[in-house]
Amino acid sequence: MRAFQGQLSDNQPIRRNYAEKEKQLRDLKETLGSMKSHTSPALKESIQKRIRELEIELKTAAKEREARAASRAQRPLDEQRQQRRPRRSTIRSM
Repeated sequence: MRAFQGQLSDNQPIRRNYAEKEKQLRDLKETLGSMKSHTSPALKESIQKRIRELEIELKTAAKEREARAASRAQRPLDEQRQQRRPRRSTIRSM
């Protein structure tokens, strides 16, 4: 039973960063390698499918990282500094 509509346990995908996806890929490959010969073919297929999906996601993420790094390198240093706004000083009340 849900406490309210839209809470985090609703059917939402779990967002993972690059390192977590790499770890999940390693774990799935290890799991697939340690499966017995009598393991269900459907289970093996689903794990292989998820491995392929993760490999594709990681390749596209790596390409995007490289593209972002290349675009940053092409911009002049002055332009990079101008994009950053100075931090506002905080006033602490006593």
